[in-house]
Amino acid sequence: MQKRRVFSGAEWEARVGYCRAVAVGPHVYVGGTAPVAAGGGTHGKGDAYAQAIRCFEIIEAALRELGGSLADVVRTRMYVTDIERWPEIGRAHKEKVGAHAPAATMVEVRRLIAPDMIVEIEVDAYVEGA
Repeated sequence: MQKRRVFSGAEWEARVGYCRAVAVGPHVYVGGTAPVAAGGGTHGKGDAYAQAIRCFEIIEAALRELGGSLADVVRTRMYVTDIERWPEIGRAHKEKVGAHAPAATMVEVRRLIAPDMIVEIEVDAYVEGA
């Protein structure tokens, strides 16, 4: 089975040795996606909802490159630095993938790669015909 990889260009990909997403047949694995702003740095500083939306925008771009969409997401994992912010992050999750309700996990972590990041999201998807 062919493996396809998508790189987002994030500085950490080259430094750490990973890609944004890997497709193995119809199975797509999107690694932990942080709310990186288009020009670098953190998008939506202090705003958990905006950061979660940005994570999904980056995820969506990777899925599109592999022939899929957010409708193909079957599992999400959300890592948050303050679990009390779950309503904001949950609202973004529902708006972006709730129509096709994936299995989901949200857990609190001590911190993320940048101190102003509140959320990081990873997803698994199943893309028919990929």
